[in-house]
Amino acid sequence: MVARIMTRRRLNNDTTHLEAVPHRIYLINVGANATHPFCSPIFDDGRFEFLPIPETPDLRGKHAVRYGDLRSFYEPTESLEQYLPQRWHSVATHSDPEFESFTYGDNCEVNARAASLKRVEHGDYLFFIASLCEWEKGAPTHRHAFYLVGFLEVESVLANVRSRPDDATMARFGGNAHIRRGLTNAKHWDGFWIFGGSLNSRRFERAVPITRGIADRLFTSADGSPWRWDGGRTEMQVIGSYTRSCRCVLDPSRDGHAERIRLLWDWVERWQNQSAWITWPAATSRTPHRVPPSA
Repeated sequence: MVARIMTRRRLNNDTTHLEAVPHRIYLINVGANATHPFCSPIFDDGRFEFLPIPETPDLRGKHAVRYGDLRSFYEPTESLEQYLPQRWHSVATHSDPEFESFTYGDNCEVNARAASLKRVEHGDYLFFIASLCEWEKGAPTHRHAFYLVGFLEVESVLANVRSRPDDATMARFGGNAHIRRGLTNAKHWDGFWIFGGSLNSRRFERAVPITRGIADRLFTSADGSPWRWDGGRTEMQVIGSYTRSCRCVLDPSRDGHAERIRLLWDWVERWQNQSAWITWPAATSRTPHRVPPSA
């Protein structure tokens, strides 16, 4: 096991302000998706609850976090069970990323989807994109869209973990789902990586819409070409396809990317303001991914 532990100063003492920083930005698709019988809910004011994917296979023992253990981001005493079928309440969840100690883990050594994360460096950002479902009158609708839900500013990296880390490392990374898997069964010390976020990392108060309009202004394909929206695919399918693999989507060393990075931070900050949600078209108009005229 190789651990790289690094520190980084805070960017701004005012943590309500998000500041554009010239470091690379990786985009990672996380959370429950169309293959699961539940979804992460988003509400009219942009607030949301994040539901992770389940552990596969299910984990037993005291180290597992079950869906029934999850608590509301806004009301910590409230369970998230109301957003799940009852049979899932006792199922172990792969709670990753986790937004308490701000860590994210992946099997970068063996999972092609995550291989690019081996190039992540101190100061880079991991942005998390998730499918959220509009929730009305206490029930899910059929309207899903992609949103940014948070990010880590990478401060430390635990690489290629093959055995239980020492106590000091456990104190920092012990809340991550991959560590919990290893503690449950030694076969899960399988070379995973964990990224630790600095104090600048955050889980957003309100989700940040990723619309076709803003995606065209921010992102390109791996070869630098624009995303293609043809082929009879829905916008959800297109965004899901381009975010299936974890990869660096913005790199300040590339032409034009510094301005794209600034635009991303401006976009994130705008949607933390409740007024942006009040002035956005009604929920029934949100499904076709639209960018407000002021974007």
